[in-house]
Amino acid sequence: MEMEATNTEEVHLRHVEKDVLIPKVMREKARERCVDKVEAFTACCKESGFFMVFKCREENAALKECLTRYYQDPAFFEECKQEYLQEKLEYETTGIPSKNRKQRLPTSM
Repeated sequence: MEMEATNTEEVHLRHVEKDVLIPKVMREKARERCVDKVEAFTACCKESGFFMVFKCREENAALKECLTRYYQDPAFFEECKQEYLQEKLEYETTGIPSKNRKQRLPTSM
């Protein structure tokens, strides 16, 4: 089974996994880690209305810088890749998508 590869052997990723699915995980995690910048930009946009393009340049630049730092970090990519591969393995094992697994946890309390 391909997913049971050791750390020394590279797991083959499909194009869609490498270029779409893992970057999606990266975007979500980066937004969580840049939450203060996201909130500042969102608040600025809400306050500024149509003028947000001009008034929120600083907040937008700070947000872009924070996100780009994560997007360009090879260690962060590897962390997100491992998380994606773990989710994929759990799906192959259980047949339950991760979002459904996560949604069911609170109802069992």
